[in-house]
Amino acid sequence: MRVLVTGGYGFLGAWIARDLLDRGHEPVLFDLASNPRRLEMVLSAREIGALPFAQGDVADCDRVVSACREHSVGGIIHLAGLQVPTCRAKPLEGARVNVLGTLAVLEAARQLPAPRPRVVLASSAAVFGPPAMYPPGPLADQVPLRPGTHYGWFKICNEGNARVYSLEHGLETVALRPWTVYGPGRDVGMTSEPTRAVKCLALGRHYKISYGGVQDLQFVGDIARAFVQCLTGAYKGPEAYNLRGAVVDIREFHRALCAVDPKALELVTVGESQLPIAPDLDDSLLQAHYGPLPPTLLAEGLRRTLAMFREQLAAGTLDTADLG
Repeated sequence: MRVLVTGGYGFLGAWIARDLLDRGHEPVLFDLASNPRRLEMVLSAREIGALPFAQGDVADCDRVVSACREHSVGGIIHLAGLQVPTCRAKPLEGARVNVLGTLAVLEAARQLPAPRPRVVLASSAAVFGPPAMYPPGPLADQVPLRPGTHYGWFKICNEGNARVYSLEHGLETVALRPWTVYGPGRDVGMTSEPTRAVKCLALGRHYKISYGGVQDLQFVGDIARAFVQCLTGAYKGPEAYNLRGAVVDIREFHRALCAVDPKALELVTVGESQLPIAPDLDDSLLQAHYGPLPPTLLAEGLRRTLAMFREQLAAGTLDTADLG
């Protein structure tokens, strides 16, 4: 199956392209620009050269439709969007890309001939409010959603619009809510700091994670697998699903990183303030519908991330632009 991946040259896009290729599918990368630096972390030069590229603005519905028709896509994974800091600084642009862009993708899928492609879209754990507004214990997918950011509200809007397209037009839609996704290529966004800490460890540099508290650390390979499984598995309806990895205090992350490489004890430090997003989310519905999707153990995910960064450092390809 050919799969249109919007934001295909981004962090998740690269890893999802890897997973699609491993399963015998053909990703078609839709993006504004074709910088291959993240793809190069997980794909060979031959694989990158063979990938179809459709350049365009995700909020341009006509361009999305033409890309889908040109490449005869059978599925869509929608990742394109602007992160929390950009949405905070430029809310109108954030709404244009995140909300209108998602509507453009849904409308494009609706306009295609049957069998129309299933759309799996990236929502976010940012749809949840702060931990204090919820009872203790893992939170189900359908608890009240009261985010504290434009980005979180944009994602709620996208989940709702996806459900409407399913109910009114019979479009198959699935939304997934990643939390702190870490791994090579994660270099933007509010929760990119753990990955930066691992990169600095590879470089022998000091790094302080600016926040503390509990968060859900999810290895990028697991998230890529979940997106592809929700695209290819038997459809269960227009749900928005929580994802779950290692729900730990940031100090436990630090201890795990020190176990992988003791140099982290002196090079990496952490803050104390809790991020204002509930971290303890229940993924049992996702597991029942599209599982089993076992998470990578935190120590193993950190070991793989550090090893990949060190390989890039040895090859002279490690990108440090995100470190300032």
